[in-house]
Order: sequence, then structure tokens, then C-alpha cells
Amino acid sequence: MIQSMTGFGKHVVQLPNKKITVEIKSLNSKSIDLNARMPSNYREKELELRKLIASSLERGKVDFSLYVEITGDETTSQVNEVAVKQYMGQLKNIATGDDLRLLEMALRFPDAMKTAKEDIDEEEYEAILIALEGALVEINRFRSEEGSVLEQDFIERIVALEQLLAEVVKIDPERQGTIRERLEKAVQEIKADIDANRFEQELIYYLEKYDITEEKVRLANHLDYFARTLKSEDSNGKKLGFISQEIGREINTIGSKANYAPMQQLVVQMKDELEKIKEQMLNVL
Repeated sequence: MIQSMTGFGKHVVQLPNKKITVEIKSLNSKSIDLNARMPSNYREKELELRKLIASSLERGKVDFSLYVEITGDETTSQVNEVAVKQYMGQLKNIATGDDLRLLEMALRFPDAMKTAKEDIDEEEYEAILIALEGALVEINRFRSEEGSVLEQDFIERIVALEQLLAEVVKIDPERQGTIRERLEKAVQEIKADIDANRFEQELIYYLEKYDITEEKVRLANHLDYFARTLKSEDSNGKKLGFISQEIGREINTIGSKANYAPMQQLVVQMKDELEKIKEQMLNVL
């Protein structure tokens, strides 16, 4: 079962005096690229939280946000009386006005409020971990659902490629006959005496150059391998990417050897289907 790298998860835990909210969203990336946003006094736990997220999500461009909202009487911010009085004194020297107006102005200046740094207690950190775990469950569920949609699309495109390959196999004898006739006609137009045995040897040589038997077999095997890998328990985005490269190599070789318009048209359709697979593959975990 494949997973998408696109997802979103959110979980809220309510404590007596605080509401803790964790949000995680992810997009595709070759590796884990994690951006964390959290209040400064929680930074001491950032490394541990990062490890938990990376272990669960594995790959992707991930945005992690931690919000802590005080919902009770508790507060860590206080008026810095010394700084406010100094601001008011300076304002009186340069402007006139009542004390209330000067106070309003002074409170807007830097350092008018001071925040006491507080340690994260065990109960609060446990709540953060619970919120993180809940958000990870949600984002992984989202990724699995998106992965199911991608998987169905891949299956349809692999089936389309198999059908196009069947058409290639069907018209291949006709293609070889056409190439043979073309070569014989070219020799006849030269109007020169030729050795029949030598001509037959050269004809076989050129037909072997245009032979696509191996490419047809390998392409069929790659398509089957891709379909089986889709059904594996783990999400194998990188492995599927390697298989799609091999599929592309065989399709390109068939196209270069085709020398026959109907087959080249089938190759163009195969390339189109494969390109759509590769575009979607960028988002597979």
C-alpha cells in the first residue's frame, strides 16, 4: 500500500489552564525537510519532537506548529513598572497630556511588558506528546487515503501500457515484413547485380538490428514488477521510481528501433502514459 507525501493532521488537548494544539502538514520532498514553529520557551523540547515526527513521516517537506493558549487565570506576562515609568517621564519632557494618555503610549514601547520564563512541567509535556501523536495519526491517515487514489491511477496507467504493448506485439510481424520489403525495393532500384546469398545475410543483419523481442519481454516484466510492488505492505516510492525509469528505457529503445509509423505512434502513447506516472510518482512516499 503506497502513501502520498501530501497530508495534514491536527489534534487538540485541553488542560485545566491551557489549550495545546498541534498542526502538521507535509508536501513532497526527496528527504525529510522539517520546519518547526513553537513558543520560545518550548524550544528545549524541539529536538525530541523533531525525532518523533521524522520517525513517523520518513520523507516530505513538513511544517510542524505548536500552539499553547492560556485559558485560565494563569499568565506569565507582567507590566514592567520601572520601564513604563521611565517612558512616561521622558514623554512628559517632550509632550503634554494627562497620565492616562501617557500610560497608553508608554505601554506600546519595547520592554513595557515582561514575560517570566517558566519550565515545562511533566503534565504539560505529556499533553504535548499526546497532541503530537494524535496529529501524526491524522496526517498518516490522510497520506494513506491520498495514496489509495494514487495507487488506482497507477494501476489504470499500467493496464493502459500493457494494452499498448499488446498492440506493439500484434503489429510487430507486419513491421518486420514492411522493413524487409523496403530494403528489397531499395536494392532493386539500384539496378545492380548482387549476390543473393550475400544480400540475404545483410538483410538478416539489418532485421536483427531492428528486432525488439528482448525489449518486449523486458517491458512486460517491468510492468508486472511495478504492479506487484504497488501491492507491497510498505510504501516504496523510490523503488517504483527506479522501475519506471527501466520502463522508460525499454519504451525508448522500442521507439528507436521501430522504423515503422504505426508502432512509433504506439510508442508516443506509451511515453505519454509513463510521463503521467512519473509526475505522480514525485508525491509517493
